Amino acid sequence: MNARPIGWAVSPRPVPYPAAVAVMEARAAAIAAAAGDELVWLLEHPPLYTAGLSAKPDDLVDPQRFPVHKTDRGGQFTYHGPGQRVAYVMLDLRRRGRDVRAFVQDLERWIIAALGHFNLDGQIREGRVGVWIERKGPGWAREDKIAAIGVRVRRWVSFHGVSLNVEPDLSHFAGIVPCGIREHGVTSLVDLGLPVGMGDADAALRAAFTPIFGPTVEAPCPLEDAAIDAAGELI
Repeated sequence: MNARPIGWAVSPRPVPYPAAVAVMEARAAAIAAAAGDELVWLLEHPPLYTAGLSAKPDDLVDPQRFPVHKTDRGGQFTYHGPGQRVAYVMLDLRRRGRDVRAFVQDLERWIIAALGHFNLDGQIREGRVGVWIERKGPGWAREDKIAAIGVRVRRWVSFHGVSLNVEPDLSHFAGIVPCGIREHGVTSLVDLGLPVGMGDADAALRAAFTPIFGPTVEAPCPLEDAAIDAAGELI
């Protein structure tokens, strides 16, 4: 575990995806060059789809519904939008064993621990990336995805990260096959009947993060003073 506190920043307004990627890439490069500090950045995006490195064209069901952004993170198609907490994790894996598989498992443990704060039993499934919730009722049972994980590691520094469904519009997922998995659905904290707001989710994420990755310290929002054009690019 790294003894140096990790920056923890929360953006108060939705962040355009291209601007977020530009910030992540710059911060990851600075960390790799020992010129920047580690950071976890919590935010929301406007409604959009992202296509990871393994995305299959047929899994984009409705390409006209929302903007589609190609990305260099792992995984397939993912939805981001209001009511979903995205946590971009920029950590120096040179200080953490240089083990990408173990890092992804730590991200899974983090989400599962955060869900535990709401008495939810998040689970991992072999061959299915992300965190799942078993749901049962009279005569039925299914598994729905509540959190997605997609990361990129460059020069042993991570970026991209995780997304937790707090209260997104779940119908927005219908424009894609989320993560290429057709036989299972998606859910959220509110869909599961929990009166949880974004602040509650943020508190649970931060409390669950420290035992796994180390202590955090408040950090300024990376885009607090940045100018962004109509396409979402940094000016």
